[in-house]
Amino acid sequence: MFARMRRLYWLRARIRFAPSESQRLFVLTALIGASCGLAAVAFHLLIRVLEINLIERALDAQGASQIFWTIATPTLGGLACGVLLQYVFPKARGSGIPEVKAIFAQRGRQLSIRNAFGKFGVGALQIGTGASLGREGPTVHICAGIATVFGRVTKLSPRNMRRLLPVGAAAGIAAAFNAPIAAVTFTIEEIVGDLDKTVLSGVIVAAAIAAVIERSVLGEHPIFDIPRTYGLEHVSSLLVYALLGIAAAGVSVVFTDSLLWLRKHFGESKLLPGWAKPAAGGAVAGALAVVALHWFGTRGVTGGGYLTLEAALNGQVLTTTMVVLCGMKIIATVCCYASGGAGGIFAPALFIGGMLGGAVGALDAELLGHTNVMIGSFTLVGMGAVFAGIIRAPITSVLIIAEMTGGYSLILPLMIANMISYGLARRLRPAPIYDALLEQDGIHLRSTTGMHVLEAIPLEQVMGPRVMPISFEESTHASDLVSARTRQEVYPVLEHGTGRLLGLVTDEELDILAKEHGLEHFLNASDVMRPPVSVRLRDDLRTVLETMLAHHLRRVPVVDEEQRVTGIVDEETIARSYLRGNTA
Repeated sequence: MFARMRRLYWLRARIRFAPSESQRLFVLTALIGASCGLAAVAFHLLIRVLEINLIERALDAQGASQIFWTIATPTLGGLACGVLLQYVFPKARGSGIPEVKAIFAQRGRQLSIRNAFGKFGVGALQIGTGASLGREGPTVHICAGIATVFGRVTKLSPRNMRRLLPVGAAAGIAAAFNAPIAAVTFTIEEIVGDLDKTVLSGVIVAAAIAAVIERSVLGEHPIFDIPRTYGLEHVSSLLVYALLGIAAAGVSVVFTDSLLWLRKHFGESKLLPGWAKPAAGGAVAGALAVVALHWFGTRGVTGGGYLTLEAALNGQVLTTTMVVLCGMKIIATVCCYASGGAGGIFAPALFIGGMLGGAVGALDAELLGHTNVMIGSFTLVGMGAVFAGIIRAPITSVLIIAEMTGGYSLILPLMIANMISYGLARRLRPAPIYDALLEQDGIHLRSTTGMHVLEAIPLEQVMGPRVMPISFEESTHASDLVSARTRQEVYPVLEHGTGRLLGLVTDEELDILAKEHGLEHFLNASDVMRPPVSVRLRDDLRTVLETMLAHHLRRVPVVDEEQRVTGIVDEETIARSYLRGNTA
């Protein structure tokens, strides 16, 4: 008797106080943010260790051995990575961001955890040996893989598994750039594609936690250490900033078109086996690094080029050198990425933009008689402008520069140059680079007209003949709930006498009851129900859909002004209305 009572109280507490999936999702978000922050720090430190011991040692060599090892190191690194990508991690090529974006957009697909974690080792090896690629895209892929692991271990529903992808992506960007605000905007602009309120909160939490972890390990400092604060010192320079936006658009289109053309050529070419192609890209990067080092006395062609970019921001790179480095970086990055390497284009895009901006800044000093100190300002703005033209995330392109440099004093020039670059690049090449890369691989993301279609449709317009749901009174035995279970999934619990909605019993509660044989006779509907969730006929379909998403329900009761249930609405009704609205 006492054992049964203990089981009864335990079951009642389990049903009443067990965390819902939405509560578990919030806890997972925090865990993912922390785990991604640690993973990103480990990935970046591994790259740095490999760079110091491989490509930088080759660049520091003396005499003829310097030329040999500077070319051989990225070539051999590309060869080793090519073998791994061909036979062990076949889907770990490229940046990783297009893959995450495609999986989020196409609900039926799932992220390969094996390839996401393979990106950790392959990406670090490729960048560490000197390939002209960035660490940020792989970090997003790795962190999305971590989010997927958490989702699978906790057996989340497919819908919530999908929501974890942008959470991991935001954490990766926040840790990679030490820029949590830009991480949120990039995830919404590029991965999600719309302001989904159910995703936004998780993205913000994960980005903040990942940034805290990164700063705790590596220190609270911006990516670039700039001794002075740059700002708009002369209003007359705004015209030159506008010219920089135009130039950035042209460079962005050249970079994108070249990368897509060469990638297609590498994919179709039979001259080299697949596993050897990344070595060709590495050889080009190594050869260009030799030219830059011997003829111009500078580095920056290999890897992300952050140290050379920081020198340019501080006015320590000659104008001629910046022009040459801009062109070399375009060629090296296009070859390394198009040949099938594992790495991103974030850092190269910033480098290309910085070199272009610095060169245009020298033009400003020459034409308008301004001091050379302004060149650093133009370098910063150029970084954002080319980023906006290539990546097509205009809001992120403004915020990421401000956060990476720790200052917001150049917001106006940034906005002018970035918007001009974004608008012109979009007009010259409508398809963004990540979408174009996916289309080359045969993946076409469907375009939508947005949630505004649902906002224009009131629920009463599409309800039709109202189907009354199966409902129970608060005193109904739990055993009757289990025996009356149907495909309805959501069962309203009504107040005796008035018929007012008191709560809901869902399949989740019934699953728990079904596993506790015998105890369901001691419980009533009021013991197992969750708080009431409902909509009204005057609500638009977007409100109805957001209510369903917020509470993880596929169906929701419709109530009148006195909270009496008058019907039930399901996802199918909303989907049909959305499709009709899009094709009207």
